[in-house]
Amino acid sequence: MTEENLNQNQEQKKDRLLPLSILVAAVLVSGSLIYNAGKKVGTANLEEAANPQAPSLLNVEPVSGNDHVWGNPEAPVKIIEFSDLECPFCKRFHPTLKKIVEDYKNEVAWVYRHFPLDSLHSKARKEAEATECANELGGNDKFWGYVDRLFEVTPSNNGLDPAELLNIAEYVGLNRIEFESCLSSGRYANRVAEDLKDAVNSGGEGTPYSMVIGKDGKKYPVSGALPYEQVKLVIDQALGK
Repeated sequence: MTEENLNQNQEQKKDRLLPLSILVAAVLVSGSLIYNAGKKVGTANLEEAANPQAPSLLNVEPVSGNDHVWGNPEAPVKIIEFSDLECPFCKRFHPTLKKIVEDYKNEVAWVYRHFPLDSLHSKARKEAEATECANELGGNDKFWGYVDRLFEVTPSNNGLDPAELLNIAEYVGLNRIEFESCLSSGRYANRVAEDLKDAVNSGGEGTPYSMVIGKDGKKYPVSGALPYEQVKLVIDQALGK
C-alpha cells in the first residue's frame, strides 16, 4: 500500500469515527445533566441545613393556636410541612412524618400548612379548603383524619374526582350537608392563600417543603420527600443530639 493510500484510509476512518464521537459525547453530557438534576433534588436540604439561619427561612410564620398540629403542641421541635394534596411526593412523605412523630413521642410535633401548586394541580386548592371545613366541623382530629383519607384515595397528580370530597367527609364522620355548605361557601380560600404565601416567603419552591424548628429556635429546611433516615438526621440535629 502506498503512503497516499494509507493517508486516505486514515482520513476515511476519522470521518467515520467523528459522528460516533459526537454521539458518545452527547450521551455523556446528557447523562451528567440527569445525574446532577437527580442529585440536587435528593441532597439540597442537607446542604441548606448546614446554614440553618439563611435569611429566607426567617420569614416562616411562627406556630400558633390556628395551626393544625399532630403530636404534643409543646414539643421542643416542630416540623412545619407545606403540602399539596395532589402531589404524589407529599402522599409518599405523609407516613414518614407520621412515623417521626410516633417514634419521637413528645419531642417532635408536626404542623400542617397548605401549599397547592396551581400550575400542576388545579384541584389541590379546593381540596385544601375541604380539610379546613373538616376542621371547622370536627376539630383537629377530623382535620387530620380527612387529610389521611384523602391521601389514601387520591391517585395524585390532579386525579381525584371532586365528588370524593363529600364521600371523604362522610367517611371520617362529618355531616355531609353541613360539609357541602362549608365547602361551597369558599370561606377558607383566604386561609389556604395565606399558607401558600408563607411557603413561598419561607423559601419553598416545590412540595413537600418542610421547616424543622429546633429547640433553640434554629430553622432547618427539608426539601422533598426524603426517606425516614435522612429526616431523622435533621431532627436529631434540631434536638441537639
